[in-house]
Amino acid sequence: MHKIAEVEIQNDILLANRKLAKKNQRRLDRADVFAVDFLGAIGSGKTTLIEKLIENMDRRVAVIAGDVISKFDAGRFEKYGVPVVGLNTGKECHLDAHLVEHGLDDIPLEEVDILFIENVGNLICPVDFDLGSHMRIVVVSSTEGDDTVEKHPLIFREADLVVINKADLADAVGADIDKMVDDVKKLNPDVRVVKTSLKTGEGLQDVIESIEEAMSN
Repeated sequence: MHKIAEVEIQNDILLANRKLAKKNQRRLDRADVFAVDFLGAIGSGKTTLIEKLIENMDRRVAVIAGDVISKFDAGRFEKYGVPVVGLNTGKECHLDAHLVEHGLDDIPLEEVDILFIENVGNLICPVDFDLGSHMRIVVVSSTEGDDTVEKHPLIFREADLVVINKADLADAVGADIDKMVDDVKKLNPDVRVVKTSLKTGEGLQDVIESIEEAMSN
């Protein structure tokens, strides 16, 4: 009985979250704002990727930075002069639609074209919690090991774009980038996979093109 009760509670939480996520997306749609949820482990390069996108996209950008303590990444984004909201998740290992709903209150949506949402750094907890975004980008780095995709299948099945970052370090850490690409494709055959090195700029334009294409659809 105890296990049944836990399942029912979890289902209720996920259902409530999905309803709030749809509400968030309707709000974003009314404001003509395209939202991108960035997922990935700590150290994968999510924050740096968002910084590079802010620098190189000809769009009015805002950012929601979610983390156990969000001030560190939020501070990095604020240096670019864009609207930034930090959302502290405390003991929670993911953002949820309710937190994002409150974050939207502090963003001037009428002055924004695209909203980047940086989720909490891990490959497990955020998967089930839709935020109301229009696109999910999963960032994984070669330095995490070329078996990382195999170990975390669900997040890659849910991705709209997969970025394999730190491609320039693959040889140094003995990682097989092509294996990582193949593993993604086995899980999600239609998803686009982009190899990047944010240090050299490799692949950044491909990421931008993927986002722009999604915005136009």
